[in-house]
Amino acid sequence: MSHQLPILLFLLPFIGGVALPLVTAKNRALAQPLTLLIMGLLVVLAAINLSVVLSTGSIHYALGGWAAPIGIAWLDDPLAAVVVLTISGVSLLSLLYGRLVVPSKLRQSTPYYTLILLMLSGLVGIVFAADLFNIFVFLELAALPAYALVGIGGGKALVYAYRYLLLSSFGATLYLLGVGHLYAATGTLNMADLAQRLPSLMTSTAVVGGLSFLFLGLAIKMALLPLHTWLPDAYEKAPSSVAPLLASTITKVAIVAWVRIEYSLITPGVEVSHVPVLVFLEDLGIIAAILGGALALIQTDIKRMFAYGGIGHIGLILIGASLGNSTAFAGAMFYLINDAVMQAALFMLAGALVHYYRAHTLDQLRQASTRSAWLSSVLIIVAISMVGLPPTGGFFGKWNIILGALQEQHYLAAFAVVASTLLTLAYFVKVFAAWFHQPSGHTARAAVVPPSLGFSMGSAAAAMILLGLFSDPVFQFLLASTGA
Repeated sequence: MSHQLPILLFLLPFIGGVALPLVTAKNRALAQPLTLLIMGLLVVLAAINLSVVLSTGSIHYALGGWAAPIGIAWLDDPLAAVVVLTISGVSLLSLLYGRLVVPSKLRQSTPYYTLILLMLSGLVGIVFAADLFNIFVFLELAALPAYALVGIGGGKALVYAYRYLLLSSFGATLYLLGVGHLYAATGTLNMADLAQRLPSLMTSTAVVGGLSFLFLGLAIKMALLPLHTWLPDAYEKAPSSVAPLLASTITKVAIVAWVRIEYSLITPGVEVSHVPVLVFLEDLGIIAAILGGALALIQTDIKRMFAYGGIGHIGLILIGASLGNSTAFAGAMFYLINDAVMQAALFMLAGALVHYYRAHTLDQLRQASTRSAWLSSVLIIVAISMVGLPPTGGFFGKWNIILGALQEQHYLAAFAVVASTLLTLAYFVKVFAAWFHQPSGHTARAAVVPPSLGFSMGSAAAAMILLGLFSDPVFQFLLASTGA
């Protein structure tokens, strides 16, 4: 039975999403509790899956019983298991939080919850897929609901959802071009088979073009600077109930897809000097980490500031994943997990500021006359983790990326992590200055935090601290997954 866990993790939200319109046809009020139930079960199943992978090793799953390369191959390895648990957990917290801020017209909207479940099933499929074409299929299964969720609030959000659709579809087209090139050169799309055939073909124009197109397509999906332009507007205009879900999952899973492709296809000893995009990966990460932080610093809109901060963090993760040593790789994956939690918490905070204070910008937040000790506490914990101070998980992720950079004597990469940290500190100083400012002539009143908001944000904050306190076993687990 445990061998079926990968397909069960995909089918649970997929069937739930497809069946939800039928089940709630006569009672739309059931849509929200049923979605919460499905996502709760998904978290439990993901935890069981991680336990099984830890105790018995990776699960190689052949969809329909047809073995690769004829059939569809899935790989449920330690990295996939921990990522699926992470996205399941942050998605459940985001949905619980969303009960407070979801627009009234969406509160009992079956299509809204259907889109969330279908997007989640696509994300799970991306993480498990072990062949290039199926990654494309699941990328689109996740992306189509994501476009609709950005635009579901109406108004200007529709414009930015349409732009997200255009740019992301261009990324998907590039990715598919890469798939075609690699199939033409090797005759297979299964990653295990590609890993055996590519080393002797690395000078082939088709292989060089294929790998370049694959990366460029996924770079748009992960919003790697300068291919990030869809993200800030989409996250700013998306409903507050949707932004935490998107910010904590969509870009993270795209970078996991690239990491799986890179580490499966480019095995040690493979000559990559003929593929420029593989040679300059660290440099692209350095540019994204520094410019993302700098762009966040000059923002006055709170959601846009957090969005650019997330773009900078994609650069940090790419640096660690591309340095080529196990310390940096495990640090990058640890930071990715932590960043998923941080991004969810940040956009929960941003949505709560809009809900309580009508504060979209730092100036509007400065004029707010009520304060919540609970929200203030969560903000402080998130800021400590974002900046990268102990005992939060953010510190240990950045620390190991720096150690990996020093091992490779890549001092510019280590500098980029430090510079990104200082830029993060600078824009959080701006947030704190607005948050703790008390308008003249007003006495701050306490805002009441409902249980669903308190639980979701408190759980995210606790997760950041627990990731820090238990960083060593988690890091060793990720280190072991690299084979080091």
